[in-house]
Amino acid sequence: MRAWEVRRPGPIAAGPLELVERPMPEPGPGEIRVRVSVCGVCRTDLHVAEGDLPVVVPNVIPGHEIVGTVDAVGAGAGRFSAGARVGIAWLRSTCGECRFCTTGRENLCIEPGFTGWTADGGYADYAVVDEDYAYEIPDTFDDEHAAPLLCAGIIGYRALRRSSLPRKGRLGIYGFGGSAHIACQVAVYEGAEVYVFTRSARARALAEELGAHWTGDGSGPPPTQLDSSILFAPAGGLVPVALAHLDRGGTLAIAGIHLSPIPSLDYRRHLFEERHLVSVTANTRADGRELLEIAARIPVRTTTTPFPLQEADQALEALARGEVSGAAILQNRNRRHLYPMTHI
Repeated sequence: MRAWEVRRPGPIAAGPLELVERPMPEPGPGEIRVRVSVCGVCRTDLHVAEGDLPVVVPNVIPGHEIVGTVDAVGAGAGRFSAGARVGIAWLRSTCGECRFCTTGRENLCIEPGFTGWTADGGYADYAVVDEDYAYEIPDTFDDEHAAPLLCAGIIGYRALRRSSLPRKGRLGIYGFGGSAHIACQVAVYEGAEVYVFTRSARARALAEELGAHWTGDGSGPPPTQLDSSILFAPAGGLVPVALAHLDRGGTLAIAGIHLSPIPSLDYRRHLFEERHLVSVTANTRADGRELLEIAARIPVRTTTTPFPLQEADQALEALARGEVSGAAILQNRNRRHLYPMTHI
């Protein structure tokens, strides 16, 4: 099968990925093999390729927003039958026994596995996963527009919940890419006023189209103090800026897995009056199920920029340069989309 490997982690312009031929993976006990239709391109893939995340598996195949059809099942697997349409996301295994797993916090598991980082992902023709960590995909979405929900959507949803946004509150969003444009729609659907900060004029236009109450380029403050905010941009320099824009008791949630250094904070200006600074780490499977359910109910509109699988390296370069509107998607043109898109 065709697969992209991270051969030499480093700057994306230096070509850390290589397209190779690999043997087709075989599903083990309790696993399913998925014939990949599409795979979303996430900023975390960029962090894996560039070495911001340490190498765990040499020559790993990136990609963790996978949609495809079940092609084969391993011994003991019975949740999905051949031909079922499923999604594979970032969280792919947990120990199930640590104090985090046993208290509903499996995202903090001490021995987790992650698709496209600690195990091979979806920049390939086929992928395997434990069936307990695969998701049913709502018929509301076709393959291309479902893929961003599986990481961008899930992480944005968890970040929204971690931001402790009050009912009909004012939410700030810093950066407006694949994850932010989904979280924005959920927040608007639930009655929030959304304030978006992004340097991209195209992204500001998309935010307004998706219901944002206000957009700005980040050069100045919003017109009012905010109840909660989410930082999607991997820029630590924005942390004190976002904290300064919070009202008393407000919460800033940092959504990314990687963040550049945070400048020093002034206690009175940035944290006093019970302002909170929280991080977001992975997700639980419950987060994924909840996000897919609410996304189908809204229904969420995912904005995508498609690339053929053989141009995965170019898709990551475009993402790094900020040239992708919404979410970049790798299309496996040897696979057909099984469901029509009905939500836009």
